Amino acid sequence: MTSPIIEVIVTAQGETRVETKGFAGTSCRDASQFLEEALGAPAIERLTAGYYQQETALQRLHQGRAS
Repeated sequence: MTSPIIEVIVTAQGETRVETKGFAGTSCRDASQFLEEALGAPAIERLTAGYYQQETALQRLHQGRAS
């Protein structure tokens, strides 16, 4: 299984973008929340297909959440 990735992209104009890869369901929001809070309120939010995938119990355990 590939490890999930959080990328922070900073443009030449100083704009930032947070992209998550390898997450399923809302786990991407949980994982990137600290970065989004540090960077400020997002101007635009685009949800990927991964956001709409259902998280499995194994993924939740792997990411340290037992719920």
